[in-house]
Amino acid sequence: MSDIGEALVGVAIGYLVGTFPSADVVTRLATRGRVDIRREGSGNPGGLNSIRVLGRGWGLLVILLDTAKGALAGALGLLVGDIACYAAGTAVIAGHVWPVWTRFRGGRGVASAGGSFATVFPPFFVIGGVIAGTLALVTRDAGRTIRILCPVWVAAAVVWWLADLDTAWGPDADPGLVVYSVIGAAIIWSRFRPGVRGAGGSL
Repeated sequence: MSDIGEALVGVAIGYLVGTFPSADVVTRLATRGRVDIRREGSGNPGGLNSIRVLGRGWGLLVILLDTAKGALAGALGLLVGDIACYAAGTAVIAGHVWPVWTRFRGGRGVASAGGSFATVFPPFFVIGGVIAGTLALVTRDAGRTIRILCPVWVAAAVVWWLADLDTAWGPDADPGLVVYSVIGAAIIWSRFRPGVRGAGGSL
């Protein structure tokens, strides 16, 4: 398979996995169809809004499912090859943010990106988790936390590539790691940039 073909397979895998509507499914289960998560709270079909609307337990389930999507996409891509892994890890974020099944109205991609770290960029799964947790405690603001974390993600990818550092069970650190981080971070940044509805919010 050519590199382009492998990348396309990865994109297809990641995007389809990313479009699974975790928040919608959980909301229907939790409320027996009485609540539309897209019409409540911030209107965002993601974990934080689910916590506000459905309660902590159901909201955490949404976050878990969205995180699992990211990890699954990366793992399936890795079965095909390193290029497919990076492509799938990027596309799962895009699939969550712009799912074709709901007229491209999705969540913000944070949990899916975090899950992708587990299989696409394992070292950053730990590093990013620690940084995000610390920032959340200090800033108490989701938007600010993400806007700080995104460039850190890109910087870490560049360091791993240039220094040829070990990625544990992930694909080899090559330019694909940087492309994955740049595109993934750009997608999430666009959902949290100042002026976007619900871009901030307390944690």
